[in-house]
Amino acid sequence: MELKNYIEHTLLKQDATKAELIKLFEEAKEYQFKGVCVNGANIKLAKEYLKDTNINIVTVVGFPLGACTSEVKAFETKKAIEDGANEVDMVINVQSIKDKDYEYTQKDIETVKKACGNIPLKVIIETDLLTKEEIVKACEIIIKAGADFAKTSTGFVKNGVGAKVEDIKLMAETLKNSNVKIKASGGIKTREQAIALVEAGALRLGTSSGVKLLSQED
Repeated sequence: MELKNYIEHTLLKQDATKAELIKLFEEAKEYQFKGVCVNGANIKLAKEYLKDTNINIVTVVGFPLGACTSEVKAFETKKAIEDGANEVDMVINVQSIKDKDYEYTQKDIETVKKACGNIPLKVIIETDLLTKEEIVKACEIIIKAGADFAKTSTGFVKNGVGAKVEDIKLMAETLKNSNVKIKASGGIKTREQAIALVEAGALRLGTSSGVKLLSQED
């Protein structure tokens, strides 16, 4: 398995320096990762360093809480695409899932999807905060809203585990008759773990440990 084809090399910490970001981009080119994932303020820098490559520039909106309004997420999305983002990862409104306000959840995703146009939209459902039933419901709503991916985690939940094989399997089962794919993210530190997540159904892996994962290859 060539893990490089699954990995979105990620740097989203708020104290990341320009030097660290440039290192991320250079590593992405060296190892030929599928993409990089950076905050909106760093999209133009990513575009500058990756302009002659096929590496996707992925960004996040409504990050990390998902608690801003749909209109704000949509504005952030349009600006990100204007700056050069190839894909958008939005954070779901977790409160609306907890409150069973599924109409709001769906409209929130639909609003961002409309702003994306033809750009792929991934929806971060924050599995660490959801029950198994809520994970299933979130995936069902993602299908209805027309998004392209369901994604496990932001990696910002205190004491959170992040991507778990059992959650990926549950998501894959829920999404099996749809066109929605899965991105596993959060806490992916070893090659063994990464392979298990792919085998469970993940098509993308969001991780800051991409180089480490590839260095563990036989």
